[in-house]
Amino acid sequence: MRIGSEEHKRRFCREFIASHRRFEPAALDWPELDAAALARLRGVPFWQEVLYTERRAGAIVAAYAETIVDPLVREAVMLQGFEEARHAELLWLMICRYGIAVEERQPDPPRGDPLRAFADFGYGECIDAFLGFGVFKIARRARFLPEPMFDIFEMLIHEETRHIVFFINWMAWQQVARGRGAPWLRGATAARYYARAMGRLLGTVWRGRNANNGRDFSATQASVFLDGFTFRGFVEECRAEHLRRMKDFDAELLQPRLLPKLAGMTLAGLRSRNATRAD
Repeated sequence: MRIGSEEHKRRFCREFIASHRRFEPAALDWPELDAAALARLRGVPFWQEVLYTERRAGAIVAAYAETIVDPLVREAVMLQGFEEARHAELLWLMICRYGIAVEERQPDPPRGDPLRAFADFGYGECIDAFLGFGVFKIARRARFLPEPMFDIFEMLIHEETRHIVFFINWMAWQQVARGRGAPWLRGATAARYYARAMGRLLGTVWRGRNANNGRDFSATQASVFLDGFTFRGFVEECRAEHLRRMKDFDAELLQPRLLPKLAGMTLAGLRSRNATRAD
């Protein structure tokens, strides 16, 4: 299959559409939480930022979908917009159900070039998903919350994984259509977008550090899943989970590879340094 071809477009769009899961957030099996679990859930400092991000995502994706001429690509992107909006609905329902204190903040309407905004969002989602895979695995293993809560979050993680695979293929397809499909051009474009996405992520972390929703994530709460935490272990979990989840997708489709590759290089460097110290 040639990347950028009509067959490529059909494959990545139809796989995305066919893998959509129907569910209503209000109909999910939301568990009752005891006082300790409720305190841990309420103590997580980033729910406000996550809710804002999902609401903003839905608006960005919907705005870009309105500009798409190709009916199949338009259908797929509109479906992604629906899923992003459903993520925001699910998070808001959780916030209300469990009494999580957040300052509700509506996103500004999308401005500028819709395609560039969609691409910026897509590369940011690739970074968020890669890091989220590791955090989710560590928190679940530590039983930070009851298993039924992780079952609900798993639905979101699965959809985010589908989104980044769809996005990477869409990006390559539209670059070929614009005459910019040479591997080195695609790589340079990806590097530029990833750099911008990382800058935005660092800005978000800095804002969260200063504001933190007006609360502190206490040492007791953090220790529940940070016990024995190391940078190397976190990178290993992110990379391993990324590779595991990618096995669920058509092997002929493109997948996000830069972050797992960088993670592999980082781990190799850490192992080499430790071996040198041991000598």
